[in-house]
Amino acid sequence: MTRRDDLVSWLDALLAPEGACQDSSNNGLQVTGADEVKRIVFGVDACLGLFLEAVERDADFVVVHHGLSWGPGIRYFTGQIADRLRVLFANGTSLYASHLPLDAHPEVGNNAVIAAKMGLVSPRAFARYGGIEIGWEAELAEPETRTGFAERVNLTLGAAATVLPAGPETVRRVGVVSGGAADMVAECSERGIDTLVTGELGHMHVHPAREYGVNVIAAGHYRTEVFGVQALMERVRTGFPGIVCEFVELPTGQ
Repeated sequence: MTRRDDLVSWLDALLAPEGACQDSSNNGLQVTGADEVKRIVFGVDACLGLFLEAVERDADFVVVHHGLSWGPGIRYFTGQIADRLRVLFANGTSLYASHLPLDAHPEVGNNAVIAAKMGLVSPRAFARYGGIEIGWEAELAEPETRTGFAERVNLTLGAAATVLPAGPETVRRVGVVSGGAADMVAECSERGIDTLVTGELGHMHVHPAREYGVNVIAAGHYRTEVFGVQALMERVRTGFPGIVCEFVELPTGQ
């Protein structure tokens, strides 16, 4: 088994939870559990369903993208927050969260992994948020039709994307920002990006996208944010071969 503190130090060194980004998430170890770690469950969201899965699988450590502690922190330990924490404390389960650092990481980040899976050429960081650039922009190897590119996004990410055809019919330069980033269309326009791949598309995003002339392909907040925790899981497997690592799929449909 591995000491919890050794694992946390390793994760902190990789993800720099207290680095340059100004994140509303309190990244890093959010709940302290057992001293030793033998099994880790990875997931996107810190929710009761994930914690119960961790208990069922006898995991003593949980790693997520969206944690429990945000901003000034939890002010009232009641209702669903109490239910979630009760499961963690009763079973000695630690919780580790990485939000913007896991979006932006150049190797195991959501956006870097999506860019690689999509075969984007020479990606560069863009999409400034929280003091850092969290997304990636790149040329396509060959221009594609908007419809064809959207189909490839669906196939590659396992998504059923919503497409806002607000830009050119031929896709040449793409921006990738997982989660809720449809408000990045102004920066896309400034950088010559004709198509943005993100997670969510809301009512208030439609007219700006049309006015800036940027296509938006919204592949789902959850679906675009499984890749970072999965890549991180593989890195942990390599670094800690004695720890059993499992990813738990709990899609939200969003």
